[in-house]
Amino acid sequence: MAQFINDLSFLIQRFGWTDFLDILLVTAVFFTVLMLLRDTEALVLLRGVFFIIVLLVLFTSLVELPAFSWLISTVLPALVLAIPVIFAPEIRRALERVGRAGNVSFLARTRNISEKRFYQTLNAIINASGRLSERHHGALIVIQRNQGLGEYAQTGVPMDAKVTPELLLQIFYPNTPLHDGAVIVVNDTIVAASCVLPLSASGVLNRSPERTLGLRHRAALGISEVSDAIAVVVSEETGSISIAQDGKMIRRLNMERLKNTLYAFFQPTEFVGGKNMVSSLLSIISPDDEDAEKEGEEL
Repeated sequence: MAQFINDLSFLIQRFGWTDFLDILLVTAVFFTVLMLLRDTEALVLLRGVFFIIVLLVLFTSLVELPAFSWLISTVLPALVLAIPVIFAPEIRRALERVGRAGNVSFLARTRNISEKRFYQTLNAIINASGRLSERHHGALIVIQRNQGLGEYAQTGVPMDAKVTPELLLQIFYPNTPLHDGAVIVVNDTIVAASCVLPLSASGVLNRSPERTLGLRHRAALGISEVSDAIAVVVSEETGSISIAQDGKMIRRLNMERLKNTLYAFFQPTEFVGGKNMVSSLLSIISPDDEDAEKEGEEL
């Protein structure tokens, strides 16, 4: 006991601020990994890997097993290389989150559209969502932000049409050719309809006691997990309106909350004429269509 106390006091005396920083960084890494894997299937795999490692350590340290120890030392490097392959989707999702979190305002993509025109587009989506909700017509509308959605737009039918409530109502009318899938909106244009989106790999919807969250909600969560897009979902069963963003679902929105939430996700600096550096440069190099029309009228 005295030896243990002496060793402990020796360690405390040699403990410095660099050691504290070292422990803090290791703790932060493990905490971040666990938070990123929370509510995913990879967490179950991680538990299995941890359990196997503990068993191997106990077997090789408590009992002298030369042949088994040789086998483990030979196979372990291959297992270490296999871990990135097993957790590839989670690693990719984590890196995408880090990349989105590290966006610098003056490096962000600027919309080649005026703020007024884009908010008119949002109002059209809000209006259409309300009318679809009243009729219990299912819908999935994805609004692109900084990250491009071209690969998902290619899975659907090209539209290149201006966003209007009537067009969205027609697209999502039951049993029409385009109603089954997502609509992708870029600026004020529907670039494609009937698009196929990745389904969510998290267990967020599995914990819901309701059975009204089907493939549309899973696809909305899925696209929000792999991109920074905003997805508006209208339930075909209940008519409730939800928004998916960054792997989270905001549910049971009325028209006022839907409008306030969508407006909050899009800042003025994303548009031509915003206050960031790229916006200012683009507004000088390529003026907005409305400004060009005004100049034409003056000439």
